Amino acid sequence: MDSIIGRKQQKEYLGSLYRSQSAQFVVVYGRRRVGKSYLVNEFFNGRFAFNHSGLSPIDTEDTKMLDKQLRSFASSLRKYGYDSDARTPKDWLEAFDMLIELLESKMVGTDDKQVVFLDELPWMDTPRSGFVTAFEHFWNGWGASHRNLMLIVCGSATSWLNDKLINNHGGLFNRVTAEIYLEPFTLSECEEYYKTLGISMNRYQQTVAYMVFGGVPYYLSLMRKKFSLAQNIDFLVFSKRAPLRNEFERLFESLFVSPDDYKKIAVTLSQKREGYTRKEIAQKTGIPYGGGLSKILNTLEVSNFVTSYQNYKGNAKQTYYKLTDSFVSFYLQFGYKKNPGENFFADNFASGRLSAWQGLAFEQVCFAHIRQIKRALGIASVNTVEMPWRSRNADNNAQIDMVIERADQVANICEIKFSMSDFCIDKDYDRNLRNKLQTFIDQTAPQLSLHLTLITTFGLKPNEYSGAVQSVVTMDDLFAN
Repeated sequence: MDSIIGRKQQKEYLGSLYRSQSAQFVVVYGRRRVGKSYLVNEFFNGRFAFNHSGLSPIDTEDTKMLDKQLRSFASSLRKYGYDSDARTPKDWLEAFDMLIELLESKMVGTDDKQVVFLDELPWMDTPRSGFVTAFEHFWNGWGASHRNLMLIVCGSATSWLNDKLINNHGGLFNRVTAEIYLEPFTLSECEEYYKTLGISMNRYQQTVAYMVFGGVPYYLSLMRKKFSLAQNIDFLVFSKRAPLRNEFERLFESLFVSPDDYKKIAVTLSQKREGYTRKEIAQKTGIPYGGGLSKILNTLEVSNFVTSYQNYKGNAKQTYYKLTDSFVSFYLQFGYKKNPGENFFADNFASGRLSAWQGLAFEQVCFAHIRQIKRALGIASVNTVEMPWRSRNADNNAQIDMVIERADQVANICEIKFSMSDFCIDKDYDRNLRNKLQTFIDQTAPQLSLHLTLITTFGLKPNEYSGAVQSVVTMDDLFAN
């Protein structure tokens, strides 16, 4: 268990469920590549009564997919002690009956918890396979009545897990006993992970890496110790045989049954910092404005590629959708259907070509570390709501990166600035800042005290204009546990 970076709450929860005196049906979910399988496998360290993973639909031909899934399941059954001469089950009902036989043989004479781990469960549910019905039969007809059974299911297709298991309104209604959502690593956890990998980077470089890859452990694990950060980014994303060159397509094709519209929306959202409304998305993608579009957007949001939000103090019915997955955002900006060159990042990092992306990417890092920002501001225990704001006047493009509205009648007006050194407020920026604040006051009529806050990499350079800023949050603050 010591090999698991972070995940303290999840490990404690898994331990308590394992020690419980009742049957457990646990759903572990989160973004693909985030380490769900690793967490379960490392925590239990091979102590499974049965362990099986569904076959990837993009790594297996569609023909006779059900037969391949069943043959793979039978192979796992034999691995864990089922009759080695047993034939492949004809359907999922028979497959789960065989699993019941195996588990009953292991339960004889012991009260020890029997842990069953079914990884990538959504992939097993091939069209017209009857998988969900058979799974319901397994749990409702047998599993739920065995207090020493711990069933853990996992998958990257979060929408499937939500619809079929967590929010099921049929035979599995209210059957899930525990949910464990696995988020990407924080900056602090990434820093710890780099140490285990033997990768040396300062915090500025680690922040840039987070801006590109998010906190997705799999992507970080592909880095080479002998390369600089820029070399690693070019190697992983832009080189001729880059390991992540086709990652965007693989992600969407493995998660969504009909991925084209999902990819089309992601590409569209990557083109505008603040995203688009549902109506604008329909107009730009050609996807009909209706229930189908709503379902796609909801699925993208549940899968943590997209975030929906309302403009601060804006129209409550006007919802915006923006792309917030760091890697997908970066790849669509510079790699998707483009040929920027194998040394693109190394050649352009210090140039203006990446400046717009740097600002947006650092902003996403900050929204992913709200807890650390609140701690730095001394308001960790205060209830807050965080969202962006932009002027509703088309002639005034004033916008505020983050408004932290606090229950103590204060709002932090946050400017988020990515900088290679201490940020300097000059005369022009000071004028722009005053315009933003006045426009914000005029349009929102806030009944709160406003505290101007700068969130930046290294700090604020003192000068005649810096006194307007009441608090500064730096990159080091974002690395807090």
